[in-house]
Amino acid sequence: MSRDMIGDFLTVIRNAVVLGKPNIVVPHSVMRESLANILKNEGFVRDFSVEQDGSFKVLNVQLKYFNGESVIHEIKRISKPGKRIYSTSKSFEPVIGGLGISIVTTNKGIMTDKQAKSLSVGGEVICTVW
Repeated sequence: MSRDMIGDFLTVIRNAVVLGKPNIVVPHSVMRESLANILKNEGFVRDFSVEQDGSFKVLNVQLKYFNGESVIHEIKRISKPGKRIYSTSKSFEPVIGGLGISIVTTNKGIMTDKQAKSLSVGGEVICTVW
């Protein structure tokens, strides 16, 4: 049986936001690091770092709050292992009227829907964040 590592990462973030935790620590992977980098660049998390914990790496993500309220209101997995969702560059829908982002994996790497649209590439829609 396989595990959805991306879904688990998003669930850890979602649960930490509900509890008001300042940071999360999850096992490191290149995909998780790429997702954390996009969330940082788009202003949804404060910072992240890759640390060595014994014999393996972990990803430490500092969550961002403004006036006691989380900047992340919703983080939702779109493409799942049982049902992959793909989109072309012309069919990306704005998330909450452009307030949020979709994170897409393309043949040019992991990026936001806006970046994918500007490069005219489509791909698998991993999640939406607002």
